[in-house]
Amino acid sequence: MNKPTKLSVLIALLMPFSPEILANNIIEDGTFDVMNRNFYFYRDFREGAYNTAGANTQVPVSEKEGYRSEWAQGIVAEFKSGFTDTPVQFGFNFHAMGALKLYSNPYKTGTNILEFDGATGETKETNGEFGGALKFKYKDTTVTYGDQFPNTPVIAVSTVRLLPSTATGISVQDKSFDNLTINAAHFYRMNPVDTTESLNYFTTDYAAGITSNSISFVGGTYKHKDVLYTAYASELEDVWNQYYLGASTSYKLAQEGHALRFATSNYYNTDTGAKNGGDISALALSGLLGYQIGKQTFSIGYQQIIGDEPFDWVAFKTLGANTSILNAAQYATFSEANEKSVQLKYEADLSEFGLNGFSFMGRYLYGWDIDNSDSKNLVYNRNGAHVYNKDIDYTHWERDLTLGYKVQTGFAKGLDIKLRQATHRATKGYRYNDIDELRVILEYPLSF
Repeated sequence: MNKPTKLSVLIALLMPFSPEILANNIIEDGTFDVMNRNFYFYRDFREGAYNTAGANTQVPVSEKEGYRSEWAQGIVAEFKSGFTDTPVQFGFNFHAMGALKLYSNPYKTGTNILEFDGATGETKETNGEFGGALKFKYKDTTVTYGDQFPNTPVIAVSTVRLLPSTATGISVQDKSFDNLTINAAHFYRMNPVDTTESLNYFTTDYAAGITSNSISFVGGTYKHKDVLYTAYASELEDVWNQYYLGASTSYKLAQEGHALRFATSNYYNTDTGAKNGGDISALALSGLLGYQIGKQTFSIGYQQIIGDEPFDWVAFKTLGANTSILNAAQYATFSEANEKSVQLKYEADLSEFGLNGFSFMGRYLYGWDIDNSDSKNLVYNRNGAHVYNKDIDYTHWERDLTLGYKVQTGFAKGLDIKLRQATHRATKGYRYNDIDELRVILEYPLSF
C-alpha cells in the first residue's frame, strides 16, 4: 500500500467520528514532537584503502577518494493521537520526515545519511516521506497497524544516522498484568534510513545478500524487584528463528552514591524454512558489569560468539537495525564466528566536576579468536571471500569517544550537541576496514 493510499484509508476511518470526539479525545489528548537533527559524518579509510561507494566505483584506484564525508539537516515530526471515548478506543499516529543536503561529493558519498545514485554518486538535494498508523485499544491491550518504529531486541529500527528507518505491519502490546509488558508483531515492509523507497523485504546486518519477506515476533519484559527480565522469540521468514534472553539490574551499595550495575544480553539463531541464509547455528553471549560512583560509571564487558557462522540480525537494506549485543560499538560489532571480545568503558556526567550540561563516554574493545574455517555456510562465506585462515591470529580493536553538551538555559535550552570519534584497527584480512571516524550531531527537540 503506497503512502497516498494509506492516508486515504486513515481519513476514511476518521470520518464516522464526530468533530467533538476528534477534538476532545484524539487531538487534545495527543502529543506532537519534532526532532531537528543536524548530522556531519566523516570516515577516513586508512593505509591506502578507499571509499567503495558512489563515483569511486567508476575510476582507477589512483583516483579514488580515501574517505567519506557528508553533511545534512533532517527533521522528524510525529503526532501521536489520544483515543476516542468508546468501548473499543480508536486513535492514530502520523509522522513526516525529510532531509536537506548541506554538503556531499560524488566520490565521498556512502555515509547512509543521504540518498544517492550508486553509479554516479550524485545525491538528492532533498528527500522526504510520511506515514501513519491506526491504533485500537481495549482495556490494557493496544493493536497498531501501519508504519511503526519498533524497538525490541529482535527488531529495532536504526536510529544511528540522520533519519530513522521504519517498519510496516501490525503489532500488539498488552499491559494487563502488573510489571509485565507483552509485545507481538508481524512486519512485512520497511523503509531504509537513507531512501524514501518502501520495500517489501528485510535484509540482514552482515550484508551477505540475504532477504526475507517478513519478520514476526512475540516477547516482552517483566520487572521483579530491581531486576528487568526480557525474553523474545522471532522468525525472519525463510532465514532464521532468533531467540533472545536478557536481564539488567542495579544494586545500591551501603556507601552513598555507590552502586553495582549488571546487564546481560544473549541470542541464539538457527536456520528455518527455505534457509535463505544457509545453515545457521550461532549463539551470542554478552555481559556488562559496572561500578557507579556518584555520576561516574566504570564498566567491564565480555562477549562471545559460539558457532562457525557470525551472529547476524535484521537490517533495513543499507544499514543494520539497532542491536542489543553489548559489545556492538560505533563501527565494529565484534560478532564474527567464534569471536571473543572484551570491553572497558567509562561514563560520566561532568556536572560533578562543575561542567553543567557536559557528559563523556570512552570505551575500548578488543576482539580475538575469529574463525569460520569450519563453516559449511556458503551464503555468509561467499565461497571463500570471508573465510578466515585458521593459521592466522585475527584480532582487532576499537576506541570510541563521545563528548556531549546539552544547553541548560536560554532560547536554545534542550539543544543536544554530540561529538563522536571512533578508531578501528585490525589484522589484515579481517572483514572491517581500518578507519578513523568523526560524527558531529546536533539535536533540538520540540514538543507541543
